[in-house]
Amino acid sequence: MQPFIRGRYQARLAGTADDILAAQRLRWLCFVARNGDEDDGSQIDCDALDAQCQHMLIEEIASKRLIGCFRFLPLSGGAEIARSYSAQFYNLAALESFEGPMVEMGRFCIHPDIRDPDVIRTAWAAMTRFVDDAGIEMLFGCSSFVGTEPEDHAEAFAMLKERHLAPRRWLPRVKAPKVFRFARALRLRKPDPKRAMAAMPPLLRSYLAMGGWVSDHAVVDPALRTMHVFTGVEIRAIPPGRRRLMRAVAG
Repeated sequence: MQPFIRGRYQARLAGTADDILAAQRLRWLCFVARNGDEDDGSQIDCDALDAQCQHMLIEEIASKRLIGCFRFLPLSGGAEIARSYSAQFYNLAALESFEGPMVEMGRFCIHPDIRDPDVIRTAWAAMTRFVDDAGIEMLFGCSSFVGTEPEDHAEAFAMLKERHLAPRRWLPRVKAPKVFRFARALRLRKPDPKRAMAAMPPLLRSYLAMGGWVSDHAVVDPALRTMHVFTGVEIRAIPPGRRRLMRAVAG
């Protein structure tokens, strides 16, 4: 896959061990340092799945500074879904029957000092190009909320319950030891759409704009101090207007 350039930014696949190390370092700054852990400049976020994934780097062209990254794991179909990161936390047996190519997108992060929405647009454009080139039929991953108190995210969870739950045929079941079953707990709560969407993590907003759906529960991760929901997008179900826009941006 060739590098993708949008304005000030470039998205490219990691090509060296140093590239991957830089992504792991940025992930640590985004996911761990925010919790107050001391930083001696050498800490990284890594796991065994890194070796199986491809890693996308988003860089500022002028400075060559790494400002964003994510990793992705292509799968031939649902029969391989047990290999995914998400399968550690969700019972994904329902998705084992999905027959088309899939890709799991994970560890998405943007440097804490960066607030430019073009960074996430660049990342999605690069991912769109990969999805089209590889004939991917489902994109999935975990979308994280910062903080582990359910009430802090209740408005967003209520909106997910109201409008964005997974189809029953694909619905992930509970596997993790600590979860918040928001679809059950908030069944009577009516969300305020404006407040709810403002409270959604940017990556999850992007999934939902593509017609994405989520699990009916959130997994509580005390180590990273987050709550995350399984998120899936069936490529053929993306609204035509959104699909044309994404492909136009991806070139």
